[in-house]
Amino acid sequence: MEPVDLDFEETELELPSEPMTLNMGPSHPAMHGTIRMVLTLDGENIKHVDVQPGYLHRAFEKMSERGTWQQVFPYTDRLNYVSPLLNNVGYAMAVEKLLGVTVPRKCQLLRVALGELSRISDHLTCNGAMAMELGAFTPFLWLLKAREWVWEACEEQTGARMTHSFFRIGGAAFGPTEGFDAQVRGMLPKVLEVVAESESLLLKNRIFLDRTQGVGILPRETAIAMGASGPVLRGSGVDYDVRKDKPYLTYDEVDFEVPVGEDGDTFDRFMVRLEEIRQSVRIVEQTLDLMKKIKPGSPDDEINIRDPRIVLPPKSEVYSTIEGTINHFKLIMEGIHVPPGEVYQYTEGGNGELGFFLVSRGGGNPWRVRVRAPCFLSLQCVQSMITGEMIADIVPAFGSINMIGGECDR
Repeated sequence: MEPVDLDFEETELELPSEPMTLNMGPSHPAMHGTIRMVLTLDGENIKHVDVQPGYLHRAFEKMSERGTWQQVFPYTDRLNYVSPLLNNVGYAMAVEKLLGVTVPRKCQLLRVALGELSRISDHLTCNGAMAMELGAFTPFLWLLKAREWVWEACEEQTGARMTHSFFRIGGAAFGPTEGFDAQVRGMLPKVLEVVAESESLLLKNRIFLDRTQGVGILPRETAIAMGASGPVLRGSGVDYDVRKDKPYLTYDEVDFEVPVGEDGDTFDRFMVRLEEIRQSVRIVEQTLDLMKKIKPGSPDDEINIRDPRIVLPPKSEVYSTIEGTINHFKLIMEGIHVPPGEVYQYTEGGNGELGFFLVSRGGGNPWRVRVRAPCFLSLQCVQSMITGEMIADIVPAFGSINMIGGECDR
């Protein structure tokens, strides 16, 4: 018999497979209670992600349009509730731009000092929480300890620990307290010491570096196209800071640097915030020096503008004179009469460019209030950051944008 050829063709057996859809959040602790991500996965690789902001149901803009111009301040506190004083400053400057008034120099310096303290607390919170979500619990405790010192200084000045409602249209509730300078100068070196200690734990830790370097990359062109700002934009290598490029208040009188990243990854965003803490300390110390140079009793030493149509009269006049009583009543019940017009005023908030677009039809109530919340625009960058990454990379990348639900709410 002839031999039989037993060679068989080699065939590959392909198992049927399809992408898996997974809901992450809003109950996931890393999603901050409002964010829901619908992930399309190939194993643990992210093929597509739909980022859904969700709602806090606060209705900031509509609530602001129902009250007087002055009654908006408590709502601004609850936008980025980790750095509320920066929100106070941004809104106050927008209304003052409509009115065409400029606050006295002492108030400008106080706004810069308290605003930078708020920026420090914002960055301490973001970097501490991001480290904790990667398992580094000790730096989280240390950085929040430093944040508590900052909040104590702000509470000493404003009377509130977190939601301050301190600044006013045309000024502030009151001037610096007697011990404000000494308290802040004594606290800032301790904050820098804690930052350095936290760096010593994290920046040589192989786990932390592997989880952040080369993870969540946001290219420079994409960051610009998405409208990102603040540490997210600067982490991608774009040297843009409102305080430098469009100086306001007294920022053009102080010396500070704008830290910029190179790779646009999670590590760069982390490092930009750490360095901004140091730069904010420089700004605060220089601002306190400038405040000391103000001549007592001069117009620069005032904390509010002298205009009874805008600023509430002293309580002594309210209780003792009919003019003061009437003026107080009309400002509280009717509000400041802002002339018709529209304005956009932007400042550098804790997470980037914080802008307020206001429309007035004349009278004591805003007709339209629109906020350009930096968090909302940074959030849309997340899809680009995590597509193609692993599930585990979502946590550090998402944490590095510092999403604050109060700003994202619409």
